[in-house]
Formats: sequence, C-alpha cells, structure tokens
Amino acid sequence: MCGIAGYIMRDGARPDPRELGHMLDALAHRGPDDRGIHISGPVGLAQVRLSIIGLATGHQPMVSESGRLALIANGEVYNYLELNALLREEGRPPRTESDSETILNAYAVHGPDFLSELRGMYAFALDDAEQGCTILARDRLGIKPLFYARLPDRIAFASEIKALLRILPERPELAPGALRQFFQNQFSSGEETPFRGVKRVLPGQALMIDRALEIRRRRYWSAADVAPRDMGPEEAHRELGLLMDAAMREHMRSDVPLGLFLSGGVDSAVLAAMLHELGAGPIRSFSVGFRDTTLADELDEAERIATHFGFEHTRLRLDLERVFGRIPHTIWAADELMRDYACLPTSILAEAAGERLKVVFSGEGGDEVFAGYRRYHPRPPERWFKALVSPGSGGFRTRGQWSRHWRRRLFGPALSAPGRVEREPVRRAWRESPPAWSDLQRRQYVDLTTALPDNLLVKTDRILMGFGLEGRVPFLDHRLVEFGLSLPDRLKVRGHRGKWLVRQWARTRLPAGHLERPKRGFHVPVGDWLRGDRLLRLGDRLVRNRGIRDWFRPEAIGELIDAGRAGPGHSREIWGLMQFAIWHRLFIEEPGLTPSPDEDPLEWVASSP
Repeated sequence: MCGIAGYIMRDGARPDPRELGHMLDALAHRGPDDRGIHISGPVGLAQVRLSIIGLATGHQPMVSESGRLALIANGEVYNYLELNALLREEGRPPRTESDSETILNAYAVHGPDFLSELRGMYAFALDDAEQGCTILARDRLGIKPLFYARLPDRIAFASEIKALLRILPERPELAPGALRQFFQNQFSSGEETPFRGVKRVLPGQALMIDRALEIRRRRYWSAADVAPRDMGPEEAHRELGLLMDAAMREHMRSDVPLGLFLSGGVDSAVLAAMLHELGAGPIRSFSVGFRDTTLADELDEAERIATHFGFEHTRLRLDLERVFGRIPHTIWAADELMRDYACLPTSILAEAAGERLKVVFSGEGGDEVFAGYRRYHPRPPERWFKALVSPGSGGFRTRGQWSRHWRRRLFGPALSAPGRVEREPVRRAWRESPPAWSDLQRRQYVDLTTALPDNLLVKTDRILMGFGLEGRVPFLDHRLVEFGLSLPDRLKVRGHRGKWLVRQWARTRLPAGHLERPKRGFHVPVGDWLRGDRLLRLGDRLVRNRGIRDWFRPEAIGELIDAGRAGPGHSREIWGLMQFAIWHRLFIEEPGLTPSPDEDPLEWVASSP
C-alpha cells in the first residue's frame, strides 16, 4: 500500500524533482516506510511506500533492467505468485519479492492486454519510454483511488487530490454539479470531482497518455458484462465455497501480521471464520461502540465472534465527544467531499489498529455483491410509486438528502442552476445495465458503480490510510463480484431478507444464532451533537465561512439553525453545511493545513480573518 504521484510534461520539458517532492509530502501518511523519485525525459514518477510484501526489495519507482519501463503502484496484486510462475516461462523472472514488479513484467510480456491478468486492488502509473506512453490504471472495482488533472503544461496524477493541489498554478475552481451531488447524495460520482478539472480514473479503466498529452481511454472490465446464470442452491453453495477459499488465500498473502475489523454483522463474521479456517495465524480484531447514547451497538456480538475463533480482541467504547472531534481529520483524510458518518468511528479504529498493524481485513462489498441491503428488494407498491415520481432508475435511489424546502431557501444561484444532476449517475448506471437483468441485479450494478467506489471505498481507503493502514476487502475480489451479480434472485433474497446464499453457506462456520440476528447498520448519533449551545455557535461560524457565503444564502442559515433547535429532522442539512465549510477551508482557502486526529470541529468552520 502506497501513495503515488507524478506528471508528464508538454514538449519534452523536464520535471522538477522539488515539485514531485512536494506532492509526496502531501501523501506521506500513505507511505511512512520509504519514498522515491524517478525522472526520465518528460515523465516524473514519485512514490511513498507502506511495506507489506517484499519488505526489503520493493523500493519504487521500479525500473526495468533495460530502463525502458518505470512503475509506481499503490495496492496489492494478489495473484503475483501465479503470474510470476507464468512470466518465468516467458523469460521474465522477477528480480524482487514485490508483488508490484508483476505489473511491470506482465506489461513487458502481454503489452496493453496485461490488465486482464491482474487480480487485486491497485492504482498505478507505468511509463513505456520506448513507446512514448504512460498508462494510468485502476482496479476493477475502484478499491484504490487515482486522480488526474490536465494543466497548461502537463498532465498530473496522484493517489489523492491534496497532492495535485500542491502543483496547481492557481486556486482551484469548484464544480457546481459535483457539489450538488454531494449535498443531495452525500458523494459525487463518475469522472468529475468537486474540483473543476480534477478527474477520477474510473474503476476498471486505463488511460493511455502519449507525449503530446493526448489521452486514450480503455475500459478493460465492466460488471455490465456479467451474464445471469441459472443454477440451484447446491451448485451455488459449492461454487461460493471454492471462490471464497481462493479469494481469501490470495488476500492473506502478506509479510506482516493481519488484523480484522469486526462489526458484529454477517460479512466480518464470515471473514473471521475464513481467516481461522485457513490458518492465517494470530489475528488481532477490533470493534467499536458508543457510550452515553440510546443507539444500540454490536460490541457484544463482535466480541462473541472474536472469542469463538480465539482472536486477540480490542473492544473500543467511545465517548461521543471524542468521536465528534474526529470531524476535521476525517474531512482532510477523505480528500473528496463525502459524507459517511461511519468515517468518524472508523478513524478511531484505524488509529488503534495502525499502532500495531499495517493490514486489516474488512467486510465492505458483501451487501452490494450478495444483495444484503433492503433497498435492493422493496415492496412492489413502493417500487411502483418511486418509479412513477422519479423515472429513470426503476424507483431506485430517488430521494435526495436535503428537503426541497431547504434546497430552495439555502442553495445559492450556482447550486440551483444545474437542475437535478444528482440523479444522473444513477440513471446512467441504470441505462448501462443490461435490460435483460432483473431489477435486483440492476440495483446491485448501480451501487457497484456509484456508491461503492465513490463513497464506501473512499472511507475504506482514505480513512485507514490516514493512519498508514491498509484495508483488504475480499468480498470485492472481482470473481466473487461476477458470481454474486450473476446469481438468480431466488438465491440472494428469500422472505424479504438478503444474502440468502451467504447465510446458508456460513451457517456451519459461525456460532449458533449469529445468522438469525436482524441486519443492523452502523449508526452514529449525529443528533446528539447538533443541538443546544453548540448549534448556536456553529451557526455563528457558518456565516463567517467564505465557501458558505459564496455558494449559499447566508441570510437563511439562521432559519436552519432555529429549525434545528426547535426539533429533530434537520441534521443532514446542518451537517452538510458544516462539513462543506471545513472542507472549503482545508482545500480551497488554506491548502496544506493538516488537522490533528482530535480537534474541536467548530474551530475549523469559520474562515481565517
């Protein structure tokens, strides 16, 4: 796991190693173990490293013996052992023990088709000096991030936007459509980010950039290519077992100890069972809950699983004030505008795990792959009504986060102008999904291509890497994704309950009664924070934030605060404004500021004088 950055200069100009160093400084949290810079002609590559496989020999940038190829990579190629065996037969034996070298050698042997050979989570830049081409590529599901920007004299790229901000010639402009998506959806999706001109390399995509800075895009994998299969429970049960075994064995490859985030739910419990069954060695597990709140947590269930499998378990019961204090650091770590309240306790989990480990397993993806969410199988009247009111996606993801009243009162002209752009990513994904698929499959596909890479996995990558911790997500092995998406609906949902096949398969592996518990999401008591005197002080600071004044109607802020004091139901709007204000200060007004993990969020809301 690492952070990568670099750029390709126009007209053969030579990159500046000091600029590359500044980009690396912004990514230092992603790679505390090593750093390196490589310059060849107009191409500059830079990397910070978190050493996990090939500890002594995996220094990057990695250059081929001939000097023709150079690589910087972030993530893991899990099938590197199998690929290395095949590459040896082609006359390309590895020179290091690093899994990343496999990318270099696979390209040397297979050329542009090499991406289909890789299994794992990765984002990399590979420069072919002989061909005059630099390849930027991202893994199939978007587990690892990669951004790029076209500047007047170069194309620059990095694992995080904050590294690109270090070399922008002027303060970045914001994109109204992406901002509106954030406020309405809690994230923006697709190529466009909130920064005008800064784009995402899409999951399953490679960009081929020549020396004239022309970009050719290549989609080397898409979940839309998965064909539905008709199979019975016994065949599906058997195939799921084989795929889980293969995926877990590859994900367990590491030269450092492994940990596990235990939520108390089905997915993390399945990972616990597999780690134990496959002899992963001593496992440290971690779970989190809250003090002084009426919200239920799953600490007891998580501890039960840990005890059952003999893990060394850390149980964190958090004070709400400590969790509230994580807001500025998680906004900084996430880089993009993304609102997932679970980032806050995840940050504390990551800090605790990062003090002892470099790698933790996490259950992200299980619900998307095996249809665990209730929203995938609504009652027919609900689906019919939503599809009628908001056409274009079968009644799926039709409701925005903000009420119509507060959109009208608070949004400034620039935010009001784009129209309903917030639903376009969902409608686009719905159109991309094969019409022959069931509605359940199409809903899975929408989430796999929008909410998963642009929301859930932002948390899994950025919040953990804020503390130099790698998150591994075996349910997003693309073979499992293809299998889960292809299953007939009857093997995913029965009795209006999702993940039927996974539950049946896991029944003999988990303690009695664990699978009978109802699904319970991880809730953060936001309403306990946004009230009383704190709410008044927040309102006072919001109107003194430049971003709020530029994009909203400041005169309506007081109305929202008064409504929040009068009763519940306004926390999403208030939270969204607070998060945007802090984000605007960190990334627009004073880029380079780095909050500590524990701060008073209100001190970060108002702009500096």
